[in-house]
Amino acid sequence: MYQFNFQPVFGNLDLLLYGAWLTVRLSLMAMVLGLVVSVLGAVAKTSGIRPLRWLTDVYVEVIRNTPFLVQIFFIFFGLPAAGISLSPNTAALVALVVNVGAYGTEIIRAGIESIPRGQIEAGRALGLGPAQIFHYVVMIPALRNIYPSLTSQFIYLMLTSSVVSVISANDLASAGADLNARTFASFEIYLVLTILYFLLALGFSTLFAAIRRAFFTYPASR
Repeated sequence: MYQFNFQPVFGNLDLLLYGAWLTVRLSLMAMVLGLVVSVLGAVAKTSGIRPLRWLTDVYVEVIRNTPFLVQIFFIFFGLPAAGISLSPNTAALVALVVNVGAYGTEIIRAGIESIPRGQIEAGRALGLGPAQIFHYVVMIPALRNIYPSLTSQFIYLMLTSSVVSVISANDLASAGADLNARTFASFEIYLVLTILYFLLALGFSTLFAAIRRAFFTYPASR
């Protein structure tokens, strides 16, 4: 009979909690930067500049059709051959931003294209400039439409961030692997890691739901 022993876990709970904080910090940074990349990519895909659309299409298709693990290895192990060496944490952040940026580009593009053309023409008739039309007439209503999909992608990003431990980046999965190598309490450690990742995902879901209630629950006609 297996004898459960959670003492190694509870005795090093501070290490796991610090790893959880590193995961949250990494995920938030990747979300913010990934959102910027997504908006720029969506604008490029909906622009009238054909080379820009083509480059964005290539970027999106390459990232969406290759494994995230391979992308991390390429950035961390492949780029040094071209003279670009990144630390594990920086490489992890770049990989996450590049990955979520590609998926977010398609989500935001769909939101932008969902805005009726007449709504844009109405903005022009009111004398709004291009930047004002994009911000008030296009982006804000589009963001309301795509908010659930975008936040789901961000939560998936946080869970996917566990893969960055393969290049020794500091996160919750890495902390668990280090603790397991010292104590060999694999079942107990990874059970606690599962619970912590679940709580993190639940926390992000609660945060995103609160943001939606605060900013995106106004009537569609407003």
